[in-house]
Amino acid sequence: MANDSELLNGASADDAINSSAIDAPTSESLHDDSVASIQRSAASLSSSGVSAEQVARVAAEAMSDKKAQDIIALDLTELSDVCDYFVIATGANNRQVDTLVDEVEEKVAEACREHPFSIEGRDQRTWILMDYGSVLVHVFTPEAREYYRLEKLWGDAPRLELGLD
Repeated sequence: MANDSELLNGASADDAINSSAIDAPTSESLHDDSVASIQRSAASLSSSGVSAEQVARVAAEAMSDKKAQDIIALDLTELSDVCDYFVIATGANNRQVDTLVDEVEEKVAEACREHPFSIEGRDQRTWILMDYGSVLVHVFTPEAREYYRLEKLWGDAPRLELGLD
């Protein structure tokens, strides 16, 4: 990339960007031990070859096993460039919300060999977000879920049939 002096000497920012294009890794350049893929497209596979839908289903099943309430998965593949699926669930209280997040982390790691890029909201335990790249898992207390109403915000998104009890 052009340095500050090159930009001051007449090179435009566009010239600087074009002259320093970075080649994105190809599937051949990614190794089996890579942690996360850089390129993602709708319904993409993770670096370990697991589909976003599979990660969403495993996360939903994990929360069902720990008695989460109102579990849904929204298919955002046609609506968002940010991720492919939202998995949303409610825990009865802060302690259960924390337990649900632990269970999702463990079960997705076992079944899909995937780990979240980040987990946000762990301190407050009213809305915890787990970022798996193509899947975002939202775990709420009942009050927080009612307040934020993500299902309503993403009302155009089709629901993934989970077949949970």
